[in-house]
Amino acid sequence: MLGVVQGLTEFLPISSTAHLRIVPALLGWDDPGAAYSAVIQCGTLVAVCVALRRDIGRLLAGLAAGLRSGRPLAHPDARLAVMIAVGTVPIVVVGFAARHLIRGEARRLEVVTAALLGATALMALAEIVTARRARRGDAGRDGLEGVRFSDGVLMGLAQVLALVPGTSRSGVTISSGMLGGIDRRTAARLSFLLSLPAVGAAGLLEAWQQRREIFGSSADTTAAVAGTLAAAVVGYVAIRWLLRVLTSRTLWPFIAYRVGLAAILCWWLASGAGVLPAPA
Repeated sequence: MLGVVQGLTEFLPISSTAHLRIVPALLGWDDPGAAYSAVIQCGTLVAVCVALRRDIGRLLAGLAAGLRSGRPLAHPDARLAVMIAVGTVPIVVVGFAARHLIRGEARRLEVVTAALLGATALMALAEIVTARRARRGDAGRDGLEGVRFSDGVLMGLAQVLALVPGTSRSGVTISSGMLGGIDRRTAARLSFLLSLPAVGAAGLLEAWQQRREIFGSSADTTAAVAGTLAAAVVGYVAIRWLLRVLTSRTLWPFIAYRVGLAAILCWWLASGAGVLPAPA
């Protein structure tokens, strides 16, 4: 179940980490923890690699050609690959420095609720700005060829916010890309490509550091593998669907969902049912 939740919510701008915290709490289960969440994210990493294999292959080929020629930034695909690498640095640095906070207090449901509302406001702002541009005849830059280095830096900085459960990596990165002048579908493609180094590094690091907790027994190992495989299959379907939807639709349905979810969480916490201790 957690793998299905991860696969559905990693790419939809509704926050996978929030749902991996909320679903167990609603069902009365123990919090699976940030380590388990990071490991099964490797399943969605595979989904991105399969769904965007042509983009990834083109970026790697362009980077290799640029390095062979001694001009790594001369080719558009090489520049995009370097941009993704640079955009990954902020989340790696902050994620490592704040890893204990991320694994503990940041997973409190109160924090999740606040992050849901904050990121939703950013998404709404992006849609409002995009609508105003559209009325002036500016549909946004279409295609990865039109992505600028500043776009990668802006989306990389926004990605840091996704360390807080409830934010949504795809939500804040797509929104920041839209605010920078990219159209929704291109912002989504860049968002998914930008997630590859960060998600892969986080998953492998957590798997190694928390290996006794995650793979301590055959049952634990089976749970991790099952969750990862489920996340990969469902994640592939979700990413293909979202890319089609964002070609002609806005983020407003996801914004409405997030507001509704935050309202339910506020009511639940106010009733005292959702006040749970933060995970150790």
